[in-house]
Amino acid sequence: MTRREFITLLGGGAAAWPLAARAQRPGKIARLGYLSTANPRSVAFFRAFEERLRDLGYIEGQNILVEYRNAEGNVDRLPDLAADLVRLDVNVIVTATAPATRAAIRATTTIPILMVAINYDPIALGYIDSLARPGANVTGLFFQHLELVAKRFGLFKQTLPSIGRVAVLSDALTADQLKAVEAANQAVGLELQPLELENPPYNFENAFRVAVGARAEAIFVLESASIFRGRAEIAQLAMKNRMPASFAFRDYVEIGGLVSYGVNFSTMYRRAAEYADRILRGVKPVDLPVEQSTKFELVINLKTAKTLGLAIPPGVLAIADEVIE
Repeated sequence: MTRREFITLLGGGAAAWPLAARAQRPGKIARLGYLSTANPRSVAFFRAFEERLRDLGYIEGQNILVEYRNAEGNVDRLPDLAADLVRLDVNVIVTATAPATRAAIRATTTIPILMVAINYDPIALGYIDSLARPGANVTGLFFQHLELVAKRFGLFKQTLPSIGRVAVLSDALTADQLKAVEAANQAVGLELQPLELENPPYNFENAFRVAVGARAEAIFVLESASIFRGRAEIAQLAMKNRMPASFAFRDYVEIGGLVSYGVNFSTMYRRAAEYADRILRGVKPVDLPVEQSTKFELVINLKTAKTLGLAIPPGVLAIADEVIE
């Protein structure tokens, strides 16, 4: 059974909005803009966003129109796409990456921006003033994967207590995560084999070839948008090369990866739909505290473990939030 929960740093308030208030839909058709660097409808967690909107009474084409603007991996297109959504005068712009949020902020100071801030700190980047009072026209949800890297690395070692050499899959955007792994490893003492990916779309097959050649016994995958887009290939290559792999998100484990520790994207996106509902009803972003995820999940694919001939320690299984069999 999955244990998932989001808790606002402020507590209470935005966590549970009355069902009675949600029952009434605005009289006019709402217009929601979605600005992304990749096709949102290709991932399960965005479908969770759409499903939650339907639960709240929004039917696309009847009382809501969703304007999708996809940069197709080219972040340089985002400013023009954001400007297009502003010209359409949408009621709210939803963004999922730091470049998309930055482009939206530069495009408008009046249209509400709802960020689902995956793996970046919106305060450090200057997108909001504080969690309690975001300021201007931006609110939403966020988490920082960097804060979880050391914990995930330790859990991976507990899962595979006999490993001695681990490949670390990284790219230019995960340099800080790699440093966190190296720092955590000082207390663990594994031999690390860095695998830095260059020039997306990445050649994951070559990276695994290097890992196998270096006699790595397992692989620890760091997380960026470009790496996440290759999640299916990475999970498949890990199985093909019989290499236990650790990931940041359950999405990898659901398609064959061994273990993940991190936030649940679907939960974040369902919560984001509730924020969108509030904004469409007229609540100003400044009055909606930004929520930071404080609940993370350990997911283990036991079927994959058996295929790889691994026995997961009982202590690790006991603390898992979900075991896929």
